[in-house]
Amino acid sequence: VQLQASGGGVVQAGGSLRLSCAASGRTFSSYAMGWFRQAPGKEREFVAAISWSGSRTDYADSVKGRFTISRDDAKNTVYLQMNSLKPEDTAVYYCAAELTTMIATMAAQYDYWGQGTLVTVSS
Repeated sequence: VQLQASGGGVVQAGGSLRLSCAASGRTFSSYAMGWFRQAPGKEREFVAAISWSGSRTDYADSVKGRFTISRDDAKNTVYLQMNSLKPEDTAVYYCAAELTTMIATMAAQYDYWGQGTLVTVSS
C-alpha cells in the first residue's frame, strides 16, 4: 500500500487542522492505521491509531481530548482532526499502515509509511 499525507500548514495556537492520509490499493479496510510525529531534534513518537474496523482508537496522552483519528474506507483515507493546537504540536506528521494486528501504537509494528506533512503551530 502507498500512503500520501496532506493537510499540514501553519496555524496559530488554539487553532485546528485536519490531516488526511490517502492510501492506494484495494485492501485498505484490512489495515490498522496510525499517525506519528517527529519534531526537530526529537525521535518519532506515536500520536494516534485506529483499528482496521474503526471500532478501536488509541491516543498519546499528550493529544487525548484534542485530536481525533477516523477513517473512511470508501475513500481509502484516514484523518487526524487536530483541535486546540499548541506550539509543542509542531512536527512532521506521518501516517502509517500495518496488517498484522488489530491496532498498533509502536512505530516498529508498521510496515508502510507516508512521506510526512509539516504542521507548524505559532504562539
